[in-house]
Order: sequence, then structure tokens, then C-alpha cells
Amino acid sequence: MAVVLKSRQEIAGLRAAGRIVAQTYEVLRPFVRPGISTAELDAIAEDYVRSRDAIPVYKGYGARPARNGSPSVPPFPATICTSINDVICHGIPAADAILHEGDIIGIDIGVLYRDWVGDSCVTFAVGTIDEESRRLMDVALHCTHLGIEQARARHKLGDIAAAIQRYAEAQGFSCARGLCSHGVGHTIHEEPVYEHVGWPGTGLTIRPGMVFTVEPMINAGNGGIRTLSNRWTICTLDGARSAQFEHTIAITDGVPEILTQC
Repeated sequence: MAVVLKSRQEIAGLRAAGRIVAQTYEVLRPFVRPGISTAELDAIAEDYVRSRDAIPVYKGYGARPARNGSPSVPPFPATICTSINDVICHGIPAADAILHEGDIIGIDIGVLYRDWVGDSCVTFAVGTIDEESRRLMDVALHCTHLGIEQARARHKLGDIAAAIQRYAEAQGFSCARGLCSHGVGHTIHEEPVYEHVGWPGTGLTIRPGMVFTVEPMINAGNGGIRTLSNRWTICTLDGARSAQFEHTIAITDGVPEILTQC
């Protein structure tokens, strides 16, 4: 599938969807505290998203039948992904998944608004967290900003990946392997798709009109991953914590525009 370049008008639609995502985080923020369940957070997010005449894009997404010896994948059942501590991504909200003091939680939100998608992730501290978890979050956030800085016309996707990998590893952390950033448009996953590890000057050339995510998943341990039996939730292989920040950006002739902010 080829990369579809977006017009100014189309980017305006993506910006409106991204703004709803950003505002949903502001609604959720005061509720991310010890004692709340991830199911409660999911309900709060869904109520707000639907109040904005948007649709939770993850809910019902991704069902696949069994094929070629691989088991079937059920549709994702929730509005948000809630990834606690060693969960890297695609954590499923549940009534018995209670947040505790010292946890970290990545909340990934995707919405469909007037036929355009907004997609972002924020990692939150639950109460007071230990210094290593704070440093992990700081590094993950900085990696995202470094990646966005490299997302310039005529650069390569490998420039983004290399900047992220170089900084994360210099700080003693690692990038989760096999997990990718992706294009965004009328659907949640479009071209281009690229990992967060790589070499400068490699990969697809970045062009104005591209819209894609920068979403490094940074592990406190090694980059190994494992998928749980629910076929969705991906955790660190060694049980170390993981943190993620994500923005959807639009490539311009100059500085990239972050679409998922208020």
C-alpha cells in the first residue's frame, strides 16, 4: 500500500480529530489515581469521546479469523488501551485492574471524527513513583520529541528511528522491538510503517503531506516482548517497566505539526 499524502483541508480534519484525543486526556488526568480501575477510566473516556460526536476507533478493531495455523484474534473490546508497568501496549481495561500508588500507566486513545482519525498515547504516574520509573518516563517523552524533530521533509524514516534508539540506549534503556509507528488518515493504521530502531539515512524519504505517528515504546530492561493469551496485550519479556508517548504529526515544508494537542 502506498503512502497517501494529505492536503491542507485533509490535515485540518485530522487536526480536529487529534484535538478531541488531547482533550480526552485532560478529562482523564484527574482520575488517574490509586484505587480507580482501568474499566472506570475506559468508561469516562468513552462518555467524553461520544459527547464530542466522535467514535472510539479501537473499540471493535482488529478481529482476525484463525489462518495458516495462527489463532484467531478477537476484536479489541474497549475505547482506550491501558498499559500498566510491564505492559508495553494494548492493555485491555478491566474492572479488576486497579491502579496502585507507584504504578505507571500508558493510556492510548484513538478516535474517528468526521471520517478522520486521531491517535496518541500518554504515560501517567499513579501517585508518587520511584526515581527509576520517573527517569524512564522522562526518557520516553524525550525520545518522542527527538523523533518529531527528525520528521522533516527530505529526511528519512531511519533518521527518526536512529535518534530515538541512540538516546534511549545512551540512557541505559531500550526500544521495544517489533513494534511500529504508522500512518494515520481515514483509518488508524496506514503507510508508512516503521520501527523505532534503525540507521540514519535509511528508509523511506519523508515528504510534505505525510501524516504519521511517532510513538517510541521504551523499556527499562531489554527490548524483548511477549504477547499474552488474549492476543492483544504486549508485555516486556523480562518484566521490566515500559513507557510510551505518542503524537500524530503532519509533515510540512518546515517544522512538523503536532496534530494531537489542544
